Amino acid sequence: MHRTLTIGQAFEIIRAGKIGRLGCIHQDEPYVVPINYLTDSGAIYSHSLPGKKIDAMRSHPRVCLQVDQIDDDCHWRSALATGRFEEIRGQKDRRAILGKLLFVFPRLTPVESIIVQDAAAPESVVFRIVVEQITGVEES
Repeated sequence: MHRTLTIGQAFEIIRAGKIGRLGCIHQDEPYVVPINYLTDSGAIYSHSLPGKKIDAMRSHPRVCLQVDQIDDDCHWRSALATGRFEEIRGQKDRRAILGKLLFVFPRLTPVESIIVQDAAAPESVVFRIVVEQITGVEES
């Protein structure tokens, strides 16, 4: 049976996840890429090296993150958070978020681990999605 989830149920799917699909617009075309993320105070946080997704979000800050919980073909839940990309530029805030990401994802590559220790490193882009809307559905 297909049903719509409450905002709280949908956010719980996002909060419990670690990998989601980031949707953005790159050169007037949809672009979707998996990212690691964490939630804190109702926002979604992640980081990246410069590239296509960062260029896309800087040009078009309206983004979304989609997360699934799948048991099997007939039992799954899916949530979609839409909002606005914000780059975190302050060194103290960058270091705090990167530290939390490293704690949640201890297997970050050595390059990423070094960037956490030097939050001023320009290579790393730390960002949040300021969530404006959350929807979800489930099949059971």
